[in-house]
Amino acid sequence: MLTSCISRLTRLLVAALAAALLTLSAVSLPAQESRKAISRPAPVYPEAAKRLLLSGTVKVQVVIASDGHVKEVKVIGGHPLFVDAVQEALKNWKYEPASNDSAVLLEFNFHP
Repeated sequence: MLTSCISRLTRLLVAALAAALLTLSAVSLPAQESRKAISRPAPVYPEAAKRLLLSGTVKVQVVIASDGHVKEVKVIGGHPLFVDAVQEALKNWKYEPASNDSAVLLEFNFHP
């Protein structure tokens, strides 16, 4: 019985911590869907992926600086070949300036 109580308490604490972290991240970097992209060159489909007929999706969270350049890229998931292509392309992305940094979740799909 004591083990069961400890297990429930642990799950409750983990859930509360996860909720708190999600709230803090949402407060510190609000997503601004209305922020217009000035330049969004598409990632290049890697030659190695073409040869292997690979397809896949890359998900990234991007922090956009107030001056509009991509300040930070956090990879959420994706094949390493495609992740490299996305990171290279994002170096050339530019958004309109804003008063604060903002964050946006992006998804890139690759198909041969």
